[in-house]
Amino acid sequence: MVTISICMIVKNEEKVLARCLESLKGLAEEIIIVDTGSTDATKEIALEYTDKVYDFEWIDDFSAARNFSFQKASMQYIYVADADEVLEYAEHERFLHLKRTLDPSVEIVQMLYTNQLEFGTTYNYDEELRPKLYRRIREFKWQGAVHEMVRLEPVILDTDIRVKHVPVSAHSERDFSMFLKAVWRDGDLSKHLTGMYARELMISGTERDFEQAMPFFKKKLEQTSDETILKQSLCVLAHSARIVGDTELFFQCALKNVALEKASSEICFELGEYYRSKNNIYEALIWYYNAIYETEPDLNLTMSGSRPAGRLAECHEQLGNIEDAKQYRKLEEEFLQARK
Repeated sequence: MVTISICMIVKNEEKVLARCLESLKGLAEEIIIVDTGSTDATKEIALEYTDKVYDFEWIDDFSAARNFSFQKASMQYIYVADADEVLEYAEHERFLHLKRTLDPSVEIVQMLYTNQLEFGTTYNYDEELRPKLYRRIREFKWQGAVHEMVRLEPVILDTDIRVKHVPVSAHSERDFSMFLKAVWRDGDLSKHLTGMYARELMISGTERDFEQAMPFFKKKLEQTSDETILKQSLCVLAHSARIVGDTELFFQCALKNVALEKASSEICFELGEYYRSKNNIYEALIWYYNAIYETEPDLNLTMSGSRPAGRLAECHEQLGNIEDAKQYRKLEEEFLQARK
């Protein structure tokens, strides 16, 4: 049987921390809780479950806090938990079975992260595999009888253990604030974080969030030669330009995108929204159709699924095409069900 350290970083989680820790009872040999500046009863609750509670000065860097928590761990594996997660009874039993039978050569165990769409800010699916359990010390081994090389890819095990995400509120306001702080501090974001920022905006951003993001993505658009970042920036800026009424920028971004080898569903949806706002229903129909059938999404899967399908139904209802409207309402429901 392998040994496990549970590592958590927390701040003002008094409403959910006990619920999480109760659901994890009996799974690990130690619990490491790193507090990043709570002003409520979080630390007092944590101390009821473990004496390994540490303070870490928050520096707007989740990775720094996670790394600090990992440094405190001493068991073979580290389970990363968030305070707003719950491991329900059946999953608790599956976790114990995994612990008893896990091959120590496995370096990362992925589990199904569920209930994401209700509160998620960067998620396109309600359930997806995520790395949750890590071997604390990794061994590097040579492989190959000839032209030998060190194996660099980790040994990963996918499981059907479900970790339920049940926060008391969405995290988008916090996340957008941190993106802006990181841009101000570092002058830029990595390719990975740029994609996360763009995706979160397209899934849950408010008009204010888009307006605040415009300078960053304008700069990206001017400087990047990376097609992925280019398409993401065009999607964000097209939406931003439409909501602030900058028609020139809107069409500049839309035309650049549709001229690419693979246009984005998000842009087609935005064009549909633009023409619908001008009461040009027939033109809107063309672009909503293209969003579903002729393009692929780059950031938000609903832009090639339920959202344009719903708009097509509304447009056909407006035109009096009742049978077509029913067809697209049915398609909208099919898209919604497929994400669950």
